[in-house]
Amino acid sequence: MQAVLSGDMPRSKILALILAGILICLALAPFLFPGVRTVDTAARICVFIVLVASYDLLLGYGGIVSFAHTMFFGIGAYGVALASTHMGRGFDAIAVGAAAGALVAAALALIIGLFSLRVRAIFFAMITLAVASAVAVLVSQLSGLTGGEDGLTFKTPRELGPAFKFGDKLFGVKLNGKLLAYYFVFFGALILFLGLLRVVNSPFGRVLQAIRENDFRAEAIGYRVVFYRVAATCLSAAVAALAGSLYAVWLRYVGPDTTLSMEIMIDILLMVVIGGMGTMYGAVIGATLFVLAQNYLQNLMGAASGLVEGVPILPELLSADRWLLWLGVLFILSVYFFPTGVVGRLRQGN
Repeated sequence: MQAVLSGDMPRSKILALILAGILICLALAPFLFPGVRTVDTAARICVFIVLVASYDLLLGYGGIVSFAHTMFFGIGAYGVALASTHMGRGFDAIAVGAAAGALVAAALALIIGLFSLRVRAIFFAMITLAVASAVAVLVSQLSGLTGGEDGLTFKTPRELGPAFKFGDKLFGVKLNGKLLAYYFVFFGALILFLGLLRVVNSPFGRVLQAIRENDFRAEAIGYRVVFYRVAATCLSAAVAALAGSLYAVWLRYVGPDTTLSMEIMIDILLMVVIGGMGTMYGAVIGATLFVLAQNYLQNLMGAASGLVEGVPILPELLSADRWLLWLGVLFILSVYFFPTGVVGRLRQGN
């Protein structure tokens, strides 16, 4: 187990139990929580764990603030969509699209990094925001290639479609292509996450953390700060693109709102802060809590509003229409009580 986790153990019994619970729930989601919405939520959690972990490599380990992460996420998703549209529904199209998306994202990150990472952090953040906004506008306008605002709907391999059957039922769950698609996303996300965990616990990851703490001292003892920062940016972009590829395979649709919007970038930042910066396990906790809140908080508030129907004011406060307000309140409370994130707090209390 220690080898699989690259030597980075949870260092907290409670954290270890929570992580094990999340892993088991995601691994057995189609059987434990049968239903279209619950399985879709589990798949989104898998994708966002990788996306948030890739961003934490930049922010938490490298101290680099970027607003272009959804751009890389979208490049990977559009890579699979375009390859599947032009090459047909096959695993070769997915492989080509994912590889092309990761390479394009890494190349774009290299260009941005070489031109921008020599300047102050705030200027780099603004440059990435400008580039991401320009790409989002470009994708919306190139309707002949990208489908514009309507996006692209494409076909995945038959083996990943609901019409494909490879058995009757197992524990009441249909053995079809949708189940295979879920496990395609789950194992893809698991491999990418373990790969990132290996990177941050390697000598490369240790140097990144040293640069985050004091870049002048790291430069003075012989480390090329710009090289490490650019390498981290390229690796983070490539993994984000691969997460986008998994998301596209699951949705079988790609559009500006699903992969390129600024709302997703804000969500990623919130997940990193909630889980805890500078720890890959924070991505697991943050993504799980946030995606669950996005999908179920509105329903829970609707039920709570019905329970206090006779009480003055409370039904209005707990109205399902105000779920975003309470999501913001929960975020403020989490930052107040867990300033180092959930993972940081659990490790401190150990």
